[in-house]
Amino acid sequence: MRYFLHLAYDGTRYHGWQVQPNTLTVQQELDRCLSQVLRQPVFCLGSGRTDTGVHASHQVAHFEAELPETLDIKTLLYRLNRALPPDIAAYALHPVPPQAHARFSADARTYEYYVRQVPDPFSVGRALYLDLDLDVAAMNEAAAHLLGSRDFTAFSKVKGGENHYVCVVYEAGWHPMPGGLVFRIRANRFVRGMVRLVVGTLLSVGRGKIAPAQFQQILWAQSRVDASGAAPAQGLYLSRVEYTPDVVPADLVPPGLPYFVGR
Repeated sequence: MRYFLHLAYDGTRYHGWQVQPNTLTVQQELDRCLSQVLRQPVFCLGSGRTDTGVHASHQVAHFEAELPETLDIKTLLYRLNRALPPDIAAYALHPVPPQAHARFSADARTYEYYVRQVPDPFSVGRALYLDLDLDVAAMNEAAAHLLGSRDFTAFSKVKGGENHYVCVVYEAGWHPMPGGLVFRIRANRFVRGMVRLVVGTLLSVGRGKIAPAQFQQILWAQSRVDASGAAPAQGLYLSRVEYTPDVVPADLVPPGLPYFVGR
């Protein structure tokens, strides 16, 4: 039986999502704890990879396992949370069709980037602190150029292993929040390093170093060297993964799932 697991994690301690040799990752810890609870080897595949230090308020992973007759899903979820480290939390678990895939069945993903403009000791490691004013109107004017089907070669890591760099962006913009700003971007897919590079370049627009029209030119030029540096990892969250109802019916995901942190 194939299952979808909805989870969240603080990525501070981890070298990203994907299993890597000789280092701690979220996928490694999840596999270890599921295997421990189910008493069988379990290997998860996530909806997407998050880099070192990046967080997730909604990640989805699938795995295949045979549940003992004495173990129901509610009990499994409870035992899994008891086994997981405190910076990883499992929120929902449900069976899916055998062809459902956490990554390839996803219709859209949303990332959020948090910027604090007021000192906050509780957001250290979970948001970027900037003690300066930003031109939010200019940043949103620039972000509007991201909407639609675009080639994001300019905002991708070099040698990212992608077959192509075209993504369809449905939403991109900065929004006020208490003490700062959050940038939200929703798309059908993301290339490696894309969100942090976009945010870093938009922050250059907010500082007045780049005009919104120049941001558009950087996007169209498809040259990585023209973009600004990547924004630090600690402000970035994978905040929502969406599927069609035949894969994840709405009533299977509890309403308390923190799709968007900080709201």
